[in-house]
Amino acid sequence: MRYLMLVCTDPTYRPDGDDGAPDVDDWVAEMDGKGIRLMGERVRPASDATTVRVRNREVLLTDGPYAETKDHIAGFDILECADLDEAIEVAAKHPMAWGGVIELRPFWPADED
Repeated sequence: MRYLMLVCTDPTYRPDGDDGAPDVDDWVAEMDGKGIRLMGERVRPASDATTVRVRNREVLLTDGPYAETKDHIAGFDILECADLDEAIEVAAKHPMAWGGVIELRPFWPADED
């Protein structure tokens, strides 16, 4: 089953010394080596976001993030896992789980409505 893993950062989080978080390059190498991580990328900061809406046939643009939250999407990965338990195990190993937030969303199967 495929999962979208949203990697979110909390800009107010400041680790105190060595918090024990793993290195992101080690995480990428492990998940790529196991064939779990199909792709992933960092994204520009929320301040570079553009929100697009259409209301009454008019395109409305807003600079910056749409949602007012302290957590911002820093990147994403697409995972291929046997089930949610495996996806959680993979996400828990990601360094951002130690000081940010990891959100997992299963892909909607093409054969379901």
